[in-house]
Amino acid sequence: MPLFLGGWFNWLTGPQSTFDTHGPVAKSQLDVFYVTLWVTGITFVIVAAIMAYAMLKFRARKTDDPKAAIPHQGHGNPLIELSLIGLSVLALVFIAVPTLKAIWYTYDVPADQKETAYEVTATGLQWWFKFEYPKEQIDGAGNLVTANELIIPAGRPVRVNLRTADVIHAFWVPKLAGKVDMMPNRGNHLWLQADQPGYFWGQCAEYCGESHAVMRFRVIALNETDFAAWLAHQKSAARTVAADAKLDGPVAAPYEFSNPGRNAPGYSKEFDSAPFVAWQNQQKIEAGEDPVLIAQGRKLFQEKSCAGCHTVRGHEGVGTTAPDLTHLGARTTVAAGLLENTKANLHRWIAHPNEVKPGNKMYVGVPTGPSIMTGYLEIDKATGATVKEHITVNDAEARALVAYLHSLK
Repeated sequence: MPLFLGGWFNWLTGPQSTFDTHGPVAKSQLDVFYVTLWVTGITFVIVAAIMAYAMLKFRARKTDDPKAAIPHQGHGNPLIELSLIGLSVLALVFIAVPTLKAIWYTYDVPADQKETAYEVTATGLQWWFKFEYPKEQIDGAGNLVTANELIIPAGRPVRVNLRTADVIHAFWVPKLAGKVDMMPNRGNHLWLQADQPGYFWGQCAEYCGESHAVMRFRVIALNETDFAAWLAHQKSAARTVAADAKLDGPVAAPYEFSNPGRNAPGYSKEFDSAPFVAWQNQQKIEAGEDPVLIAQGRKLFQEKSCAGCHTVRGHEGVGTTAPDLTHLGARTTVAAGLLENTKANLHRWIAHPNEVKPGNKMYVGVPTGPSIMTGYLEIDKATGATVKEHITVNDAEARALVAYLHSLK
C-alpha cells in the first residue's frame, strides 16, 4: 500500500511516468497497456469470482458426514471447455491486434511524415549521452555536438539514431517513447515527438556499469522559432569574456559551498516545479560576472588537463572522450542530468566527482584501450592500481573554473 499510494499517486504524473504521455509514440504504447489491462483485468475478475463462488458454495461444513461417499467425479464438459478456449483466443486477439499495430507504428517515422522528420544521433557512453545533429554543420568542426540535453522541435517527428561507444545502453524518454537498446556494433533507432514545447526526463534503462542508475539526460522541446534560434546560437563559438571587460553593476557575491557528500540530492524545489522555465532562464547571461575570475578559470581549464578531453569551440580543447562544453552554461544540468547546473553543484562536481558519480572517467581515467586518458587519479596501466593523484582542485581553483564554465552561454 505505501508503494501504491506513496506521494498520493504522484507516480502517475512524475517526471518519468509512462502514464503522463506528451507524444504520439508514448500515447500509442500506453493505449496498448490499457487494452491489455482491461482484458486481463476482466479475465481476472471472472476467474476469481467463479473460484470464490466454488470455495464458498462447496466448502466443507461441520455438519458434513466425514464418512459420506465421494461425489461423482466428472471429466469436464466439452461445450464449456471449447467455449473457454474460444474466449481465450478472442481475448488474445483483442490484445494482439492493437499490439501489432503499435509495433508497426512506433518502429519508425510514418511514411507520410518522413519528409518533415528531424534527425539526430544519440551515443551512449559510460556514463553520459552525446547528441549529434547531422543536418547542422559547423565550418571546420563537422556536426553540431551537444551532451546530455537533447533539444528538439515540438510538434515534429524526430528520428533518433542510437549508437554506443562501449557497452549496451538503452535510450528512454518515458513521456515521449518507450526504451530502445543501444547495441555495440549494431545501429538502432527510434522516433519520438513532443506535442508541445516542454522539458522531459530521460534515462539509461539498461544496466551499463557502476553509475548506470545516475546516467540521465533531458529532452527539451521548443517551438520552431525558438528551435531555429537555439541552433543558430549553438553553431557559434564559445562566448568570450575579456579579463578587462566592464560590468554594468557590481560583481556578484561569492556563492556558499559545503560538500553535501555522496548521494546528496542535486535539485532545488524551484527547479523541480518548473524545469522548462529554469531552462529558459539558464540561456541568459548571469548578472555580476567577474571577468578576472573567468579569465583565471579559462587558464586553469588548460593547466588542469580539462582541454585534453573536453571541447570548447573557439577556446581551448579539442577532446572527444568527454562532453562538449562549448555552451555548458546554458544547460540546466551537469554530471549527465544528475545535478542542477548551479554554481554550487558545478563546484561539487568539479571538486568531488567520484562522490557524485562513482567510477566516472573524469576521476578514474581510462587506463587501457584506444582512448587512454588520465583522470584525477593516475592508474597503473598494467595492474589497474592507483599510483597517485594526478589532478587536484582546491576551493579557489574550483570557483574560478565554475565562473569560466558558467560564462559559456
